[in-house]
Amino acid sequence: MTRRSVIIGTGHYLPERVVENSWFEDKLETSDEWIRARTGIERRHFAAEGQTTSNLATRAARAALDRAGLTPDDLDGIVLATSTPDFTFPAVATMVQAGLGMSRGFAFDVQAVCAGFVFALANADAMIRAGQADRVLVIGAETFSRIMDWTDRSTCVLFGDGAGAVVLEAQEGAGGSDDRGILSSDLNSDGRYRELLYVDGGVSTTGTAGQLRMQGNLVFRHAVDKLAKTAHTALTKAGLSADQVDWLVPHQANLRIIGATAQKMGLPIEKVVLTVADHGNTSAASIPLALAVADAEGRFKPGDVIVTEAIGGGLSWGSVILRW
Repeated sequence: MTRRSVIIGTGHYLPERVVENSWFEDKLETSDEWIRARTGIERRHFAAEGQTTSNLATRAARAALDRAGLTPDDLDGIVLATSTPDFTFPAVATMVQAGLGMSRGFAFDVQAVCAGFVFALANADAMIRAGQADRVLVIGAETFSRIMDWTDRSTCVLFGDGAGAVVLEAQEGAGGSDDRGILSSDLNSDGRYRELLYVDGGVSTTGTAGQLRMQGNLVFRHAVDKLAKTAHTALTKAGLSADQVDWLVPHQANLRIIGATAQKMGLPIEKVVLTVADHGNTSAASIPLALAVADAEGRFKPGDVIVTEAIGGGLSWGSVILRW
């Protein structure tokens, strides 16, 4: 028998403030039509003044626990992915732990930018497989609106704020590709490409949070190729092929990247969960947000094979294959 990490609950939270594309029209040389045509984004959510990443994450965490029928003390730990923490330290995960009233277990952050949730999910799965935990809450949460350059129309229209969470539980499987839960993962990074997507500030450089900088065209080229390859690698590890995939739940960065990646994988767009139009790019929060929305809509059936994949600054990219 093999220990598998099975998703038993999902949840998400989006800030109340909804920002339509038209909001940018009197601030930048842009338009709703321009943004939609190039990104597929129609609106996004921005956190309210004083509303932090840990606040969004805690709300998503509560929703996931409620759906799983668990209390915080049923958990062994929290792994949280973010690039926009409340503070330099402590970890946002510990603040969620306190916010939930969780009095036991571990809590730590993972930083891999937009690929953060995939990295967090793989780490939590490894801990469950190793017997270090039986239930782990995995969260992606961001307030990217706090690091935007509002004069740069190529970046500031892309991002939004939000949080998503899943509860992983150890269950016994036979050890094959028919098992429920996480079947495989594939993680990659290449620091040579730092200049393509980064924030121009930090504790040991400028002493400030900095603002996001991106070479969009180059990121696009890397994204399509690397996302299709990592998904293929993870599927092979799981003993599966692309024609056995029921759903692709990608990082919601740009509709053109998502479409090109799905095409390269040989998947019709009908098998892709899309939330980018309503959420924008929420970085590490985008995959768990999409999972939670699709779950709430009843789109996933028991036994469905789901591919999650993402690429972010670093460059860092990866994928996780799971059976619902």
